[in-house]
Amino acid sequence: MTCVLRKNVRFSEAVAIAEAFGFRLDRVNGCHHIFVHPQIPELLNLQDLKGKAKPYQVKQLLQLAEIHNLQLENEL
Repeated sequence: MTCVLRKNVRFSEAVAIAEAFGFRLDRVNGCHHIFVHPQIPELLNLQDLKGKAKPYQVKQLLQLAEIHNLQLENEL
C-alpha cells in the first residue's frame, strides 16, 4: 500500500477509514478511542486531539491494514 500520509488528518476521517477496513469502536477512555477487528489480535488506538488524529496512529492503522491484507468494506 503506497500512499502519501497527510499530517493533518481529521479524526472523523481516520475513524471512517478504520471502520471501512472493518474496525469497530470497542471503548473510549478519555481522548483514546480503542478499535477492534474481528480478524486481527492487535488493538487500534486513535486519539481525537482538537479534531485531528495523531499522524503516527494513522500510520499504524494503514500498517495494520497492509500487514493483515485488509480490504475496504465500503466506500468512504
